[in-house]
Amino acid sequence: MRFGGYQSESGMKKIFKFILNTIPRPILIRLSIVMRPLLTLLLKGNRFTDPIDGKSFRMFLPYGYGNQRNNVLSPSTLSLERHRLLWLYLQNETDFFTSSTKKRVLHFAPEQEFYKRFKKQTNLEYTTTDLLSPLADVKADICNLPFEDNSYDIIFCNHVLEHIPDDTKAMQELYRVLKPGGMGIFQIPQDLTRAVTFSDDSIVDQKERAKIFGQYDHVRVYGRDYFDKLRSIGFKVTEEDYTHKIPADQVERYCLAKGEIIPVCFK
Repeated sequence: MRFGGYQSESGMKKIFKFILNTIPRPILIRLSIVMRPLLTLLLKGNRFTDPIDGKSFRMFLPYGYGNQRNNVLSPSTLSLERHRLLWLYLQNETDFFTSSTKKRVLHFAPEQEFYKRFKKQTNLEYTTTDLLSPLADVKADICNLPFEDNSYDIIFCNHVLEHIPDDTKAMQELYRVLKPGGMGIFQIPQDLTRAVTFSDDSIVDQKERAKIFGQYDHVRVYGRDYFDKLRSIGFKVTEEDYTHKIPADQVERYCLAKGEIIPVCFK
């Protein structure tokens, strides 16, 4: 397999598709810790840059459970487009990294590329939660959280709600534990060509779910009405189309998804 050419990308695409569809996510998280240094060395270059750690590569890795996208998975941090976009937004548009006032942060299903970095920040009181993730400090059901009302200044809950059958209850819990004046970012895979969210509880077969919802463990496809649903819970929502605020050459270099919306929610 040649690195840097078509054979490399084609071969890696097949390998990663097999891995994603056969190995449980908790095991993948542990395996990736071992693989990252090797991938970083093999793919070193100057075509693409990961803004999270500043490292550059001749190619990013392909990713996707069904139809795979090329040049989206950073070899060093394992970040995807949405992670790099969120990092840039937090870095450029908020005081998340620089605030002198300590903030209480609750992070659902913590992403590896953020976990250690957020843990090290002295300006954060950082708590992670999930039912299954080995990175979770608190094992909890998002629909029945063990936290007091108005507890957190910031909540991250990204690419979680599409897995939750009762997403209304989950949103209500997020609203309950967020402090007044607090900020939540609740990214989801979204089809912006679709006006109304689609779900069908009768679809339980994993292959059928992958075909219809885009991933075997998703239970809906969110449309443009997602933002209004968050508003109906009580959140004030800013639909942040952040790739249009970033220079086009940076969108390409950082391998971002043009037009992806960041739902920034306030209480």
